[in-house]
Amino acid sequence: MTAMTKPVQNGALIDKIRSLPPERVAEVEDFVDFLSARDQDRQVTHEAARASEAAFGAVWDNADDAEYDSL
Repeated sequence: MTAMTKPVQNGALIDKIRSLPPERVAEVEDFVDFLSARDQDRQVTHEAARASEAAFGAVWDNADDAEYDSL
């Protein structure tokens, strides 16, 4: 799925949301909040993994474990 960047597409989405009853708009808002939180969690996880690469590099890069590098 691609991000909608064209104003026409965004406008169509806004129109669809506006046509929903209030309880459905609340569900859409909850879903958007969920997506934002999930993206933030993924970003934090990615940054933590990147930050720990150097620390684990000394442990992972050794002759005894070289056999596993090709897996």
